[in-house]
Amino acid sequence: MNVEKLSISLPPSLVEFIENDKLNKGCKSRSQVIEEALELLRNRELEEAYRQASAEVDSDWDVTVADGLTDEMG
Repeated sequence: MNVEKLSISLPPSLVEFIENDKLNKGCKSRSQVIEEALELLRNRELEEAYRQASAEVDSDWDVTVADGLTDEMG
């Protein structure tokens, strides 16, 4: 796995949270905890993007459905 080393500064409360999460979940390192947290953030942002895209498609569909054509079956 190709990785790049970063140096970050965090308040003590977040460092404590990371360390506790590492111990509770059996993670190998603090880096693994931070990587998992960033993946969750990325997934949350992707879900929001999909939600917004779906809303745009839904509104386009509503316009199409209401375009004045009548139901030939009715």
